[in-house]
Amino acid sequence: MQTATELFGYKKYWAQRFGIAPELPMSRDEMDQLGWDSCDIILVTGDAYVDHPSFGMAVIGRTLEAQGFRVGIISQPDWQSAEDFKALGKPNLFFGVTSGNMDSMVNRYTSDKKIRSNDAYTANGAGGKRPDRAVNVYSHRCREAYKNVALIIGGIEASLRRIAHYDYWSDKVRKSVLMDSKADLLVYGNAERQIVEIAHRLAQGEAVSELKGIRGTVHYVKQIPAGWTEKVSTSIDKPGSINPPLNPYQEEPACDKKPTQSGTEKVVQFSRSIPNKQRSQTVIRLPDFEDVKDDPVLYAHASRVMHGETNPGNARPLIQKHGSRQIWINPPPIPLTTKEMDAVFDRPYSRLPHTQYGDANIPAFVMIQHSVNIMRGCFGGCTFCSITEHEGRIIQSRSEDSIIKEIEAIRDTSPNFTGHISDLGGPTANMYRLACKDKKIESACRLPSCVFPSICPNLDTNHSSLIKLYRRARKLPGIKKIFIASGLRYDLAVESPEYVKELVQHHVGGYLKIAPEHTENGPLSKMMKPGMGSYDRFKQMFEKFSKEVGKEQYLIPYFIAAHPGTKDTDMLNLAIWLKSHSFRADQVQAFLPSPMSIATAMYHSGKDTLQKVSRKADAIPIPKGIKQRRLHKAFLRYHDPKNWPLLREALAKMGRTDLIGNGKKHLIPWFQPKGTETVKTAKSQKFKTKYTTAIKSSKRKSKPKQRKAR
Repeated sequence: MQTATELFGYKKYWAQRFGIAPELPMSRDEMDQLGWDSCDIILVTGDAYVDHPSFGMAVIGRTLEAQGFRVGIISQPDWQSAEDFKALGKPNLFFGVTSGNMDSMVNRYTSDKKIRSNDAYTANGAGGKRPDRAVNVYSHRCREAYKNVALIIGGIEASLRRIAHYDYWSDKVRKSVLMDSKADLLVYGNAERQIVEIAHRLAQGEAVSELKGIRGTVHYVKQIPAGWTEKVSTSIDKPGSINPPLNPYQEEPACDKKPTQSGTEKVVQFSRSIPNKQRSQTVIRLPDFEDVKDDPVLYAHASRVMHGETNPGNARPLIQKHGSRQIWINPPPIPLTTKEMDAVFDRPYSRLPHTQYGDANIPAFVMIQHSVNIMRGCFGGCTFCSITEHEGRIIQSRSEDSIIKEIEAIRDTSPNFTGHISDLGGPTANMYRLACKDKKIESACRLPSCVFPSICPNLDTNHSSLIKLYRRARKLPGIKKIFIASGLRYDLAVESPEYVKELVQHHVGGYLKIAPEHTENGPLSKMMKPGMGSYDRFKQMFEKFSKEVGKEQYLIPYFIAAHPGTKDTDMLNLAIWLKSHSFRADQVQAFLPSPMSIATAMYHSGKDTLQKVSRKADAIPIPKGIKQRRLHKAFLRYHDPKNWPLLREALAKMGRTDLIGNGKKHLIPWFQPKGTETVKTAKSQKFKTKYTTAIKSSKRKSKPKQRKAR
């Protein structure tokens, strides 16, 4: 893998003489108190400013401060005019714009496209403090405020919209956000490495238009640079015949699986050399925006090719034309080393909201203030998730000492700490220090997941480093309990029974949330999630180890409704499974097609994009209509009387009236409690009259005849 300049190895900018700010300034008065006449960099964010390493702008701001730059924050500005964007004056180097820790559309709208009433990243949870498509709106206002200042966009919203992408809320393919925002440069992923290089190069006098070829960035090009070879994407992944699903993005064999002489373990041997110089000087041309916006199959093809170029060890640049302009998407940034990760998290964060918020409650801060992020990245590859597209597949872990130091800082400085650490985790709970056994194989691998359809034999699943960390952390004076609240990969956990024992007996507070997501193979195969066999194995371990220490603890499984590949019968079977296991979900999640995810390409195209897409290929089930999506959610909440009318109607149409009745074997009752009717219409009364006889008849039969689902 290509090497990179050490993150904190640059010569510091001259403004380091001003020292460290107690908190990054949000007003001219604060700048005056620090002795600043101007800011070198101004970061604009859609979140309330919390100086905590779980908030992106705090991390970027403090990292730039460590390079010697004076960094100011404009938080949740009034976007109706440019006035708030002038609050700190004109930045000497650039504006950095982000929507915040969430995509602004995901933040504001539910999966049913309803406006949310609150915003966890805003003081007192108030809604409406950021605009739709905040990156675009903020960028335009920055241009109005100071026309000639360099404008750089980043964060989750920019990352997931870096190429032409399907937008669920407008139900169309939109241009790269670089085009719509009219920014000069886009940074994607965890942006420390690229934003530091950008800042230093601009400080040295380079124009923003000269900043080409920086990994983890997207910029404009007029033509293919000299020395580069262009390769059309359809020559790599031509829409046509179907590939075997085990290796969906493979352009050429990356490895051969051969048994060792002992025959006890399969080891993947890299079969080719590291990509040569010719390959590293190749750019892949994606279909033009004008083509993919009107052709869902071509869009699915472009998505597959893009996802195949996400490994920093072998990714090639992509180029895509938007009208008369072209954007160049550089390969992902080189992952941070442990030393660099430690330095990022060791910045002088106050770990508190900015003082301007006073005693206001910021829900997201309350949730994470006593949590510790121990790693980044995820090699799970779940198709509905955006972590891999943003943070990458390579796990980046902090050192044990750095994590312990942060726990001690929380204990010693947090004003309301009670001895409980709410989480030691990150994107996942148990990928800390897990990696490929061979760096050459890791650099060459083109698979989208290390754990699907089964765990790769090259993946080191040893949890000993995490076990050691847990044991050391809970022995710290003043620490009463450490909880693990991040998402657990239980298919990995069962590979280490010692880890499961450690987790269950010391770090569960009565309930442990895990996410099987579904019980049926149809949707699971489109999610790239393991089957219920792994869940059952983990459940057995969970119950065994809980019993050993006399604890009554429970697993709380999470499931997704309306995911691509899901039929009504799949949701019915899931509901039956929930009923048979006495689970009643209070909150349910419906699939939300986030920009750029693999599952979103399925949703838009109706094709299985884990295989080569073809116009003649069979369509997969896509629950799109409001009524069907509501039905799928209703199956997850089969116990809610408000859902019974909808479920009765659906079960009757599916030929499953045998599931309606008052017995334990029935999913829902035939009666409707007063005050729980959701629709009182002639149609619902007609339904009641039509099916009451059938329901009562099915109750009298010991073996009711079932009709096939339609």
